[in-house]
Amino acid sequence: MMTDPIADMLTRMRNALVIERPHVDMPLSKMKTGVADVLQREGYIWDYEVLDTAPAKTLRINLKYSATGERVIQRLTRVSKPGRRVYSESRKLQDVMQGMGIFVLSTNQGMLSSREAKAKHVGGEVVCEVW
Repeated sequence: MMTDPIADMLTRMRNALVIERPHVDMPLSKMKTGVADVLQREGYIWDYEVLDTAPAKTLRINLKYSATGERVIQRLTRVSKPGRRVYSESRKLQDVMQGMGIFVLSTNQGMLSSREAKAKHVGGEVVCEVW
């Protein structure tokens, strides 16, 4: 039984990036789709798609690499964990890598990047850090 599906998602993505796979597949959930949507909007992945597989649907994330083959995502870290939830107000969100990275937040307006959350003046649970 998996206790933290988001940590599993991030680990699958880290492992695929290390071996330079073009895409990574994982079980589908709304929260994982939200994280993938934020990563696509911010330019960290090419895109994502929902595959209708049996017995359950699958989320496929197409990873992004530079023209020289360097990974666009250098680091994926889970911030809020099942045993310790981390929440932040929009005005208290710090820059990640001096603006080179983002936090992914779960807010009452859906999944947002830290840049979008600051612009909309909403806070929420800090799901992960990406740079």
